[in-house]
Amino acid sequence: MKVEAKKLDVQTTTEPRTGADLLIDLLKKEGVETLFGYPGGAVLPIYDAIYRAQGTIEHVLFRHEQGMIHAAEGYARVTGKPGVVIATSGPGATNLVTGITDAMMDSLPLVIFTGQVARSVIGTDAFQEADVMAITTPITKHNYQVQSIEDLPRIVKEAFHIASTGRPGPVLVDVPKDISAGFLTEEPEEASINLPGYQPTTKPNPFQIKKLADSISKASKPVILSGAGVLHGKASAELTAFAEKHQIPVVTTLLGLGTFPADHPLSLGMGGMHGTYAANMAIYECDLLINFGARFDDRLTGNLKHFAPFAKVAHIDIDPAEIGKNVPTQLPIVSDTKEALSELLNHEIESPKDAEWLQKLSQDKQEYPLWYKHDPNGMCPQWVIEAVHKVTNGDAIVATDVGQHQMWAAQYYTFKQPHRWITSGGLGTMGFGFPAAIGAQIAEPDSTVVAIVGDGGFQMTLQELSIIYERNLPVKIIIVNNGALGMVRQWQELLHGNRISESILHTQPDFVKLADSYSIKGYRVNNQEELITVLPEVFAHNGPVLVDCRVLQQEKVFPMIAPGKGIHEMIGVKP
Repeated sequence: MKVEAKKLDVQTTTEPRTGADLLIDLLKKEGVETLFGYPGGAVLPIYDAIYRAQGTIEHVLFRHEQGMIHAAEGYARVTGKPGVVIATSGPGATNLVTGITDAMMDSLPLVIFTGQVARSVIGTDAFQEADVMAITTPITKHNYQVQSIEDLPRIVKEAFHIASTGRPGPVLVDVPKDISAGFLTEEPEEASINLPGYQPTTKPNPFQIKKLADSISKASKPVILSGAGVLHGKASAELTAFAEKHQIPVVTTLLGLGTFPADHPLSLGMGGMHGTYAANMAIYECDLLINFGARFDDRLTGNLKHFAPFAKVAHIDIDPAEIGKNVPTQLPIVSDTKEALSELLNHEIESPKDAEWLQKLSQDKQEYPLWYKHDPNGMCPQWVIEAVHKVTNGDAIVATDVGQHQMWAAQYYTFKQPHRWITSGGLGTMGFGFPAAIGAQIAEPDSTVVAIVGDGGFQMTLQELSIIYERNLPVKIIIVNNGALGMVRQWQELLHGNRISESILHTQPDFVKLADSYSIKGYRVNNQEELITVLPEVFAHNGPVLVDCRVLQQEKVFPMIAPGKGIHEMIGVKP
């Protein structure tokens, strides 16, 4: 007797999808691989969705929201992709404010998701409610508060588009808890970009390019100023080709370091308050200043009356608001730097023929190099930077805090390629360097990453030592420890009658014991011989290492342009 198999009556049940589930799917569609986050009440539905996603997106749990957003900045700086941040409402969101502002000033693409109380209680001073939209409007490129689940696909798509196009910057999306916890009644349609009011100009006006080409042909003393816009435009190769083709010397800004090889014969080094003599004098004496992607901030220009006073100024920038904002500009070109340089490379331009200009600048480089005096009684911080440069062959990704050590790293760690330098330029954020290095190491796991930090700034975000131990991230931490808030002390000594007020750190932790408490290898070095012995071990170790370098407290950053002085009025040019 033939028995026919019965079909099992299987009821397939699926849990209804939430707004948070949809959000995670949308992040995957945007190619997000890493989330920098910290959970809390208003984002618990999102963390439920992360749990259900079963590791399809890596989540990195930081120990403070400031640390995680600086890590996202470091990630964005080296990859060019948006760093993605998740924080809860109220204090979680407000702890992000410094990092959001930092990213806004330095044009770093971030997409930040903050939790918010349910829509029904917004405006009632509910528990952990803060008006994040009002707080972040001045410090974001754009911000959103989600009002319906159906809006999520459009908002997420627009957020990533706005953050990463034009002049990059942070975009915040505030997600009420009832949106993330709410159930989908149907799957929303695929979103498309339709932003008539946001259409960044990426290609240069051909007429303006011709005017610049004519100006280059007529110039006797041209100089290129290379800023972070060259990095964002991925235009370093085109910049180098253009400078070489026409033999035009190049000055870089602080954030533009690495856009042009520092060891190139046409490189004059960094310009500005602590720039080289050759760079600053080239800007002062030039007759044509070609600015690619720099915003003419005050730490570069000094007293505007003396900034490039004899020059016609050409400014190529993707953000039209920056052109003419600080420095009068005769040749404005709104464009992506790569597009503008490509047009210039294809344009017939008669190269400047004044050989004396290059000879004069070369002589300035030789006669007025960066300098410091070795002290037999202690270790010079400049030498520490040079030693790190030597052991890493100048190829490491370097992240810094803000202050003297930042300027010494900018001066003495000479970068040969782009996307290796991470620092807080516009806002000048202490505590930035170490977590930014973590973000860079997550983005570039096979690269050597060094956090060069001061003993003051490091203590603001040192709790993130947990992350590098937990994940065995081989970040190398070099503490330039002078027992002081070094740049504050320098200004007090030079500009405030040597009244040293609250800038000496009389009580410090034992940084080596601190590292050991996190099971991280640590070294303390007091002189050059010890550092020469230790550094090869440090960089050979396949894991995180902390090195406490005890350096001379009285050492200063020179050259220096005092506030109110012109770019040519440097002090400390020679010993």
